[in-house]
Amino acid sequence: MIRRAVLLALLLWPLTGAAHESRPAYLELIESSPGTYALTWKVPRRGDLILPLQPVLPEICSDTVPPAQSVTPGGLLVRRNIDCGDQGLTGAELRIDGLSASITDVLARVTLANGDTQTVILKPDTPAFIVAGAQSGWAVFGAYLVLGIEHILFGIDHLLFVLGLLLLVNGVGLLVKTITAFTLAHSVTLGVAALGFVNVPQAPVEAVIALSILFLATELVKRRRGRIGLAERRPWLVALTFGLLHGFGFAGALAEVGLPQSAIPLALFSFNIGVEVGQLLFVFAALLVIAGLRRVPQVWPGWVEVLPAYGIGCVAAFWTIQRVAGF
Repeated sequence: MIRRAVLLALLLWPLTGAAHESRPAYLELIESSPGTYALTWKVPRRGDLILPLQPVLPEICSDTVPPAQSVTPGGLLVRRNIDCGDQGLTGAELRIDGLSASITDVLARVTLANGDTQTVILKPDTPAFIVAGAQSGWAVFGAYLVLGIEHILFGIDHLLFVLGLLLLVNGVGLLVKTITAFTLAHSVTLGVAALGFVNVPQAPVEAVIALSILFLATELVKRRRGRIGLAERRPWLVALTFGLLHGFGFAGALAEVGLPQSAIPLALFSFNIGVEVGQLLFVFAALLVIAGLRRVPQVWPGWVEVLPAYGIGCVAAFWTIQRVAGF
């Protein structure tokens, strides 16, 4: 238990803000007729601050009607209709001003009138790309795979839930069963929500996700006091149940950037694979740290043993209050 307490300190970073601080911005251009595009720009915010990011188009492009913008719970939404002349955007450079000075990615998607679609992820070190038109399915797969990996690795609430399971589960066989149950559950709800079969408001989902972490913290306290709770007796059942809720959380993040209409199944599949890859990377990292700590001949003070339960519980309680207050 003491080694696991140290693991908690090593794997978690400051958790005083929101749990999804790395959601990407989104730029979409759909060509309705040669050279004419409908532009959608979504930029996230950090608390009350909207990130100072701005798409930069070729000088030949101009608005045909005044832009429309609105502030949403997730950030700023801008819609524009632009005319880029007879040549259009093919071969032109699109750039995101301010991206180099941020830690946010941008998912950019261009759909031409002939049906060709290009999807790219722009990062601070690569804030621009050339509109090429046709793109292979592998490029779409790669873009959404990266989005899935980044979402889980920077989705601190999801990782904290997985960490709580790791602290409760003993034995490789039971751990595999528990992680598999969590994976299957959130894959199902991610799919049905992303495809539009189920529509669940995100604010309550995020609050209940925080409550699921708080529940695991109470189960850790029970074990500390010599009581065996439900999560320790049947962790796979807890993972399966709460995994359904976490899947709706994943779907909400995916909804912010959308799915390419020409490759919805591929994009959804690759995003889900990315989530699983990121989750497994975290689990492997945690297990490596545990194995390393077992080799350290160190006598830890007794108070260290209570860190996991109270650390997880305090963070989860803060998120619960914050998210309920935001309804």
